[in-house]
Parts: sequence; structure tokens; C-alpha cells
Amino acid sequence: MIITINDKPIKCEANELLIEVARRENIEIPTLCYLKNVCHNNNCRICMCEINGRLLPACNTVVADGMVVYTESDMVKQSRIKTLQLIWSDHDKDCDHCDKSGKCKLQELFDKYNVKPFDYNCCRNKFKIDDSSPSIIRNNNKCILCGRCMYVCGNTQSVHALCKQQRGFNTFMGTPFNFPMEDSPCIGCGQCTLVCPTGALTEHSEIEVVNAMLTNQDMYVTCQIAPSVRVALAEEFGEPIGTFDEGRMVTALKMLGFKKVFDVNIGADFTIYEEAKELIERIKTGENLPQFTSCCPGWFWFLERNYPDMMDNLSTCKSPTEMLGALVKDYYGRQLDISARNIKVVDIMPCTAKKHERERAQDIDNTLTTREIAKMIKSAGIDYVNLEPSSFDSPFSEYTSGGLIFGVSGGVTESALRYTAEILSPHYTKVDFEEVRNCKGIKEVQVTCGDVVLSVCIVSGLANARKVIEDVRAGKKKYHLIEVMACPGGCINGGGQPIVDYAKIDVEEVKKLRAKSIMEYDHKAINRVCSKNITMNEIYATYLQDRHLAHKLFHWK
Repeated sequence: MIITINDKPIKCEANELLIEVARRENIEIPTLCYLKNVCHNNNCRICMCEINGRLLPACNTVVADGMVVYTESDMVKQSRIKTLQLIWSDHDKDCDHCDKSGKCKLQELFDKYNVKPFDYNCCRNKFKIDDSSPSIIRNNNKCILCGRCMYVCGNTQSVHALCKQQRGFNTFMGTPFNFPMEDSPCIGCGQCTLVCPTGALTEHSEIEVVNAMLTNQDMYVTCQIAPSVRVALAEEFGEPIGTFDEGRMVTALKMLGFKKVFDVNIGADFTIYEEAKELIERIKTGENLPQFTSCCPGWFWFLERNYPDMMDNLSTCKSPTEMLGALVKDYYGRQLDISARNIKVVDIMPCTAKKHERERAQDIDNTLTTREIAKMIKSAGIDYVNLEPSSFDSPFSEYTSGGLIFGVSGGVTESALRYTAEILSPHYTKVDFEEVRNCKGIKEVQVTCGDVVLSVCIVSGLANARKVIEDVRAGKKKYHLIEVMACPGGCINGGGQPIVDYAKIDVEEVKKLRAKSIMEYDHKAINRVCSKNITMNEIYATYLQDRHLAHKLFHWK
């Protein structure tokens, strides 16, 4: 069929939404609520277009043969301006101090349409800011009731921590029973912060606390960087999505005042060393199978809150950042003769749930997201793009690419299989387990590791995790290993990663570009199995001969 948009004839298929046809043709139709495959609730009315002489929402209008559409006619512009004024009338106007300033879609549309504020005498700033959660701050005074957070939390994550309450002018986005976020079902994954078009949902910032630590001469402040940060941080400085950057990142962090900059990838190598051995022991005894991975804190709390009867299936291994934090405080602190009280560990993570994890991990002092560290670099006036690269600091600079691929859904499983295969069959040479890659929801695979066939399941997104758990509990499915990443796509799409305009690029393309960058590095790496990490092997040989100490440092129970 043929429709006309802005006097341009366009071929399209039956049942396509007008907004998707327009985007395919690079015709911009603004929206504050629509998100492909996530939110289709037709709430904000910003996407109104003139269709055959009438105003209709592009996000909820199916194309029809002969349809005539204008996306920026006078009728359309006046409609959008009036809608924006109405939204503005009930919105917190302290834009200069908003964490989303510069990336706020509402702000962007105000600039585009040169909207003059009009006071409709609505009640403003009537909600108390909810900062009870260590991961996420909720400010309903900036909420425009678009519904994105509710749909991503409910449908994508099946957590249902946010829902609309009351009706009419009294409608607001709240938690079940209007509990504080900390007491709600929220597991801190931060997917809501990625889709919120305003500053109603943001990470719980720790920038001020970390800055204070960096200026305290009595503290030896170190930081450690997660795998996925290096394929996202450069985006905050205008570089292409998926740019792989370690060197400039390390330089910037040293300029901020961190005494040492360590790499969490070596923590991932320790994690696989411990987790693979645990898996083999469980297979031998047949107890507590399947084994769930435990490195994702959002998944950890989801399981603990929703399926406490399955907690024995969770690996007892701490996450890579917890393991490295324990080594920095214990092993490295002893080397420098610095007490654990004075040596500080700051996590730099793609994840907001890591802020919550630190309450369990006493070896982590503070957690900054990719977005937060970018703000610190900008605030310090550092010319990031033109920095010379630096290397990670010893003794936690060496890593194998098996640790790096933790950032991608399926990466923990592949890294575990590489080492498990080596243990089960010393002459087995397979390193690439491509069958566990590219998980877009639930992926079931039978994998041969030496002489053993393992049944594994890779899960991305908590709504999918719920389906898998229900099948396991009902006896419908049997696996040896289940990897779960709370965020769809894994840490590359973590709740603390850079805000992306999903009207201009699909979220699947964002995940694809970041994952590609990690996997290309892995493919070129010389050492790709944790057992090849010389530093790790030396620490086990010289400091962790006592398995009781290793268990104390590396296991949560």
C-alpha cells in the first residue's frame, strides 16, 4: 500500500504503525511515551499528526492505503505546544539542577517548539522525593505519567515495582501500597532510569561522597572498572556507540585523584575459577542443580525476594567486583601495610543494582555508574577525547578476555565453559562456544565439555528468568547451569549506562554495537581462559593456599 507523509509517497505494509513507518523513512515524529516493543500506551499525545485532516496519534495509528499525513503542519505544532504547556504546568521547573538536564526529552521538545511557559495554576512540587533506595531516586514532581517505567518494570522485568495510582488530575506513579522504593519489589536494576524521558527516575548519585574521599589525605582511594564501562563511557563524550576505550578512561580516573585504577576483569577470572569448580562439584554430587550464576545483583535480589526456596541453587560465589574488592582490602592492603579502614574501593559500574550490592559486600565503599563517572570527568574540566591512554595498575591489571565477556549476556557461561572444559578434559582445545551467544531472551543449549555434555540455559531479562524458574520448579526443565542477567542483553545494557535516544536508534542496535566491541576484543586476545591469568595463579599459590581464606574472601556463604 501507499501512504503520503509530508507530500512524499511511501510504500508500507498492512498493520504497520505510522510512527514506525516514519522512523524507517527518517521522518521525525516526537514522542515522550512510545517505546518500540515496550510501551504503546498512547499517553503523552506529543506524536499527534494531521492524518486526512484530523489529529491522530502516530504511535497508535495503523497505516491505511491512501492515507495523507503531515507531521509538522500548523495544526500539529499548535497541538504539541499546547500539550507541552500543560505538561510544564505540573512539572518541577528546576531544570538547571536536574540530573537529566541536557538529556531530557521534555527539555528538548521545549527548545524545538520554542514553547512559552503558561501557568495553568496546577499544583506543583507536591511529592516528597523518594531516596530510600540506594540504587534509584524517584522524584514524582518531574514525572509526566508517560508509563515507560511501569511497562519496562512490569513487562520486561516482571518486577511490578511501579504502577499508576488514583485517577484524573490526582493520578501519580507509585509503588505497590505506596511503600518507599526500598520496601517495594524494586530490585534496583535501573532499567526504568534508561527509559524515563525526564528526571523522575535517576540513579542515586554518590558523586559528592566520592569527591570528598578523593580530597581526604588520610584515605587511600582506589577504583575498579567493570567490563561494560569501557564500551560505553566514550559515548558520553560524543563518540560512536560501542567505542572500546580502556586507556583514556584510566588516565581520566587518575587525573580525578584515584591512587590506583584496577580492572574488575581479573575479579571475573577469580569468579570463574571458583564458580566452575563449584559447578563440577555439584554435578558430581547431584545436589542443588541447576546452579544459578550469582554475579548479577539485580538477579540475586529478584531470586531472594520472589523464590527464596531456590536460593540454594544460587552459586555461593561473590560477584567479580566483590571478589576484587576483598582482594584489594585484604591482600593488597597487607602489601602496602594500610588498614582496611583507610583503603577505599570505589566501583565504576554499568549497573545501578551494584549500589545495593555493596550493602552485602562490605569490601566495596561506593559505587559510581558509567553516567556518574562521566559527570565527574566533565565537572573536572578534563578533555577526555584528547587524553593519552594509560594502563591499569598492578597487581590487578592483568586479565583474560574470559573476564571481559562477562559484560555480555552469555559471557559468564562461555567463560565458565572454557575453564570447565579444561578441567574435565585437559587436552580439550575448544575456546569459542558460539552456541551460547546472542541470547535475546531465553536460550537453551546442550554443550559438550570434554567428555561431558552440559545442559545450560542463558537468560536475559527478569520476565524471562521468571518463566525459566517456574519451569524448573515444576520439573518441566532440567539444566546443569543457568546464567541470568537482570538487564536485557546483560551489563552492556545496564541501568547505569549512558542514556540513549531510542527514537533515533533501536535498543537492540545499541546492545548489538556494544556486544560486538567486546566480542571482537575477545576474539583477538591471546589469553582467553581464566587459568592463563598469571597474576591470579600467583595469588592462589602464594596467598590463598588455605582454602578457608579463599572461601572467606570469595564466597557469600
